Amino acid sequence: MTAAAQALVVVIALGALIVVLWMVRRGLLKERFALIWLAVGAGMVVLVLVRPLLDRLSEAIGIRSGTTTLFLLAILVILGILLQLSVSLTALEERLRDLAEAIALDRVRSPDGEPGSPIEDTDDR
Repeated sequence: MTAAAQALVVVIALGALIVVLWMVRRGLLKERFALIWLAVGAGMVVLVLVRPLLDRLSEAIGIRSGTTTLFLLAILVILGILLQLSVSLTALEERLRDLAEAIALDRVRSPDGEPGSPIEDTDDR
């Protein structure tokens, strides 16, 4: 990789880190997700700066090219992120179902706690 390409990747990674920090500061991204993206950006910078180490790692595991190893690592990171997001989505779906059930029960009960009439239309038309 040429020095210009290395510099470009470092600039892109640092730009991504700045965007993630800005999004956290504005409340657009939660801290736990920001940590993942900060680690990905830092990992990009490290891998670019220690390219000979990546090439040696590739040779040690029987892969001919450092680029192939980099793609393998990237795919594994993406799969990890997808798994973590799937776990979060599952938890949110369960919370949403619980809230919907609680709201439905509240609407069915009358003020004295006894079961009341079915859900009433609150639309004022």
